[in-house]
Amino acid sequence: MIKGRKLVRGFLVSILAVSFVMNAGATNIQNAKNKKQEIEQQRNQAQKEQKSASERVRAISASMKQTESKLRAKKAAIEEAEQELIMKKLTESEQYESMKLRIQYMYENGDVDFLQLFLEAKSIGDFLSKAEYIAQLSEYDRNKLNEYRLAVYAVEEKEAILQAEEKELEGLQNSLEAQRKEAETLLAQKSKELANLNNELKTIKNQIAKAEAEERKRREDEKSQNTASGNQEKPREPVIAGNGFFTHPCPGRSYQSSYFGEIRKGIGDERPHKGHDYAASRGTPIYAAAAGTVLIAGRSSSAGNWVVISHGNGLVTKYMHMYQMPLVKAGQKVVKGQHIGGVGTTGQSTGNHLHFQVELNGTAVNPSRYM
Repeated sequence: MIKGRKLVRGFLVSILAVSFVMNAGATNIQNAKNKKQEIEQQRNQAQKEQKSASERVRAISASMKQTESKLRAKKAAIEEAEQELIMKKLTESEQYESMKLRIQYMYENGDVDFLQLFLEAKSIGDFLSKAEYIAQLSEYDRNKLNEYRLAVYAVEEKEAILQAEEKELEGLQNSLEAQRKEAETLLAQKSKELANLNNELKTIKNQIAKAEAEERKRREDEKSQNTASGNQEKPREPVIAGNGFFTHPCPGRSYQSSYFGEIRKGIGDERPHKGHDYAASRGTPIYAAAAGTVLIAGRSSSAGNWVVISHGNGLVTKYMHMYQMPLVKAGQKVVKGQHIGGVGTTGQSTGNHLHFQVELNGTAVNPSRYM
């Protein structure tokens, strides 16, 4: 009794240990997937910010081009105003010099001596005409000089306004340049951040794939260890699927991956396929298609771990590539739907699947005839 309790206790401890390892592995994978989702969200945000920064750089660059165009036009207008100012000042200077020469001439020749002008006049009319001429000439010079000075002031004021506008445009251009540098810096930062996130995402994806592969291998190793230690999978209750003479030999989570008579290219054997293939995960239960007697339950170099059952009247079924040794033995009687093994990829196989073959008097026939 004590020995039995120890065995039970040891079995329970083993189950708990395996459960703990499985849960730890699943937790690590889930944590990695959560991290992956978090990185993807960060990457999406970084992509949006990168796009926004790029659009801002383009917008600022376009504004700078417009401002640069206005600056060129303003500089050209200032140059034109400077040239105009030079011409106005030159005209003013020439008028001033001309007036000085006339005044000098009048003083040097006594034109301002009205007594002499009166004595030399041939008549009072002649005197009045000469006096009026002198007055008009002086007034003309004064008016012209004032006119040219006003023109100079106007051009100077125009130039000052243009220069102020130029300075304002230069300030705007400098501000835009600063904004563009800031946006370009942000764009570079976001591009670097996005590259880092992509690398991190690639790493975490590889870690998840590796962890999942390790978890699958661990589970397969556990099953192999259980088999090696004699703790082979316990047979399940008979399972019958469908209304045919044969029940489906692998009704679990499987799908038919190949059909009877199919020519399968690329696998090194292009002969017509002799049975149906049902792809399923490792260990998926396999059931006897009908009641009968087990002829073979062992291992073959080509069929791997397999079972051959006779159903009488020359009708035989074959179950190939089981992941472990069969749950039945040669000579054993089986019932329809009896659990006889699990899906694997032993022997000449390219992946986990059940090759189900039906023969009548030694000739392979289509299994669908009996299902």
